[in-house]
Amino acid sequence: MSQTKTAEFGKWRSMLWPVHGFELRKLIPMLLMFFFINFNYTILRDTKDALIVTAPGSGAEAIPFLKVWGVLPIAILFMLIYAKLSNVMSKAKLFYTTIISFLVFFALFALFLYPARDALHPTELADRLQQALPAGFSGLVAVFRNWTYALFYIMSELWGSMAVSLLFWGFANDTTRISESKRFYAIFGLGANAAMLPSGELIKYFANFKKHLVGAEVDVWGITLNYLTLSVIGAGLMAMVIYWWINKKVLTDARFFDPAEVKKAKERPKMPLMESFRYILKSKYLLCIAVLVIAYGISIQLVEVTWKNQLKLQYPNPNDYVAFMGYFSQIIGCVTIFMMLFVGGNVIRRFGWGTGALFTPIVLLITGVAFFAFVIFKSQLTGMIAAIGTTPLMLAVIFGTAQNIMSKATKYSLFDPTKEMAYIPLDQESKVKGKAAIDVVGARFGKSGGALINQALIVGLGSVALITPYVAAILFGIIFAWIWAGKSLSKRFNTLTAKQEEAAKATAQQPALATEKVTT
Repeated sequence: MSQTKTAEFGKWRSMLWPVHGFELRKLIPMLLMFFFINFNYTILRDTKDALIVTAPGSGAEAIPFLKVWGVLPIAILFMLIYAKLSNVMSKAKLFYTTIISFLVFFALFALFLYPARDALHPTELADRLQQALPAGFSGLVAVFRNWTYALFYIMSELWGSMAVSLLFWGFANDTTRISESKRFYAIFGLGANAAMLPSGELIKYFANFKKHLVGAEVDVWGITLNYLTLSVIGAGLMAMVIYWWINKKVLTDARFFDPAEVKKAKERPKMPLMESFRYILKSKYLLCIAVLVIAYGISIQLVEVTWKNQLKLQYPNPNDYVAFMGYFSQIIGCVTIFMMLFVGGNVIRRFGWGTGALFTPIVLLITGVAFFAFVIFKSQLTGMIAAIGTTPLMLAVIFGTAQNIMSKATKYSLFDPTKEMAYIPLDQESKVKGKAAIDVVGARFGKSGGALINQALIVGLGSVALITPYVAAILFGIIFAWIWAGKSLSKRFNTLTAKQEEAAKATAQQPALATEKVTT
């Protein structure tokens, strides 16, 4: 009985903490490095939104223009430069150069660009442009008017794709054995989400400095920016120190790294956009996966502008805005960790792949209906909502926040796992080429599709408030297409999985049948 209990305890321990004691020397520094990188990502994400949305003459309508005409082209430029440097620099030098480039920019912004904003921003020219152009171009004019803020926004966005996706995960994939990755990577994800808790607390702390600063001449938001920038520089330096320590003290130990043993993942084929489209259209199975990926990206982008416009109406002061974003990041971290630990795997195991895949769009549909109802019909709901001691605007902010929180939490706990599981029943060629094609199409249309839709509607109708009903209609149409694709993919996934299981059983029974014949 005691042996049974011991075995059961060991089983549960390996499920909750699948790491050997000696492996902590490698796991903990990797976890800390990812923690500091994501710590910066959270601060920069929240600060860039407060900076651009609450800027003079600006608002949430600037975000679609920034995404399409700022983030996308500069991201392509950065990737080209990174590819060129990778041919002449070692991986370590490339890591340091990339991180330092970001830190230098953020330091320059806090020390020079922001203090000189009045001299650098072309306010008078922007005013003339605003008068000459239709109202729908106010977002583009706002980007031009506050170009230093726009540059900060772009660099903050790029930190996510460069430091998180390229530097950390590239380093992890190069130095982690396959056997380690199956146990370590989920823990890395938990550590990254845990970084949102202290970073959110720090944002709130510095945002509330205004309570201790008095006087019309005091630039409270500037002081908050300085402290947040200092935190980003400190965390970036810590990430570099840990990276150096891992290379000097950990990867020199054959237990943790041996180039001959670390199996490099098969390099994905580089597929142009049109070739990716053609490959996906050949298979209804891959087409369904592509619809899921694109629908998620567009849905998040569509809601973002309307929600942040409501946030500005509720919190027009940048310190109040960024303080709310600090709370927002902390809640995301807590909910995501809970979903990853207790919800995601249990839903898939108990209710199947289909339920897990449909969980995200159904949650977004429910929260989306509530959010847009309060935004569109707030004038009709004022009296009823006042009776419960709040306002339609505040409820719209709350429901929009809930949708954003749940969309991110369900992405990490259910959407990503089910999406990756969907490739398992495919043959090797479809796995490799199909995933490469979907990554290209999904990245292009998922991230930029929502921004382009928002931008076109703003140009055509003139303001975020006027486009809201149309955004709601488009969003619900995309979610219904997402649900349809999920149901179709679930049937195909279950059929392929059942066939593979039958084939595996038949293969396993063949030796037994052969032995039985010999015995007879």
